[in-house]
Amino acid sequence: MAAFRGPKVGRWRWLGLWRWRRHPLRRRSDALEAWIMLGAWALTVLGGVFAGLAATQTVEHDLAGQRAARHSVPARLTEDAPDSSATESGGDIVWAKVRWTGADGSPRVGRVRVYAGTVAGATVTVWTDPDGRLVTKPTTASQARLRACLVGVLVGVSAAGVPFVGGRFLRGRLERRRMERWDEEWERIGPLWGRMTS
Repeated sequence: MAAFRGPKVGRWRWLGLWRWRRHPLRRRSDALEAWIMLGAWALTVLGGVFAGLAATQTVEHDLAGQRAARHSVPARLTEDAPDSSATESGGDIVWAKVRWTGADGSPRVGRVRVYAGTVAGATVTVWTDPDGRLVTKPTTASQARLRACLVGVLVGVSAAGVPFVGGRFLRGRLERRRMERWDEEWERIGPLWGRMTS
């Protein structure tokens, strides 16, 4: 005689979909757990995607604004740039003083990074903001896209982690509560079981 086997739940177990199936042993807590896991997965996927897309668009918009606002200006070195052997780092790029004319026509001075050994009077390109202050070179469109995508992925994964961890926490609490109830029932039924088998 073949042994009775219950419904196969192995392939559904990791998603928790077996809790949706109707069977006589399903409890209210199983249905509640199924709804919690469904909500957690939906918030994990949708929240992660929307947060990632929003972060990507925000970063791309900010970097495009920087590209539009920053201008390249020719500047002249006012002193010889030190040789790489004279610097502590010994690198090929060193700091040197430059002079340029601002958008309002006023002379400006500042320090920028140039190749070591560049002579005074050499022309270098500097980047300024609308107020004429020195700023870093803006990112190119492809660099901005890559940076925005990386930030979007990081923000999306972080945002998706919140509902995922919350769902796992609630599921763990339901599991502990279920085990406590089983212990209570076993304390009540266990002694009767011993009498029936002896």
